[in-house]
Amino acid sequence: MEAPAAPHDPAESGSVQITVTSPEQMRELGRRLAKLLRAGDLVMLTGELGAGKTTLTRGLGEGLGVRGAVTSPTFVIARVHPSLGDGPPLVHVDAYRLSGGLDEMEDLDLDVSLPDSVIVVEWGEGKVEELTDDRLQVLIHRAVGDTADEVRHVTLTGLGERWTGTDLSALSA
Repeated sequence: MEAPAAPHDPAESGSVQITVTSPEQMRELGRRLAKLLRAGDLVMLTGELGAGKTTLTRGLGEGLGVRGAVTSPTFVIARVHPSLGDGPPLVHVDAYRLSGGLDEMEDLDLDVSLPDSVIVVEWGEGKVEELTDDRLQVLIHRAVGDTADEVRHVTLTGLGERWTGTDLSALSA
């Protein structure tokens, strides 16, 4: 990975970095993040296998108050979790097995669901960016190899007008 050309302040670029040391902290981050989300939001999750993408999404589901257990949709590709209250439904997509871009994902009708839902896409990088210019990118780094290390470094970056002025640093509180 290339280093930036010059040092930068993550707050200035719409980014925040958070260290998470347990699966419960990852779920709690998801619950806190859910308070910032609204219908029409696209959240892209990127990270190695076992990084905590689905655990974060479980927390999002809890925070959004949706129906159904949030589990990895690897084999069904997408699951819709309707809201149990007034909030938006959660559409949870796992694009790991999809090799193409947005064309291959058209069958999921994400463009139709987006205005009324919060859409979370695991492994969506290079596949769903065309849905909207406004998205939240969540990058989860973890130690790789044979390790029991639970530490994760999460970088959240808001892109587009929707995220301009949104204080992501509140998530690290």
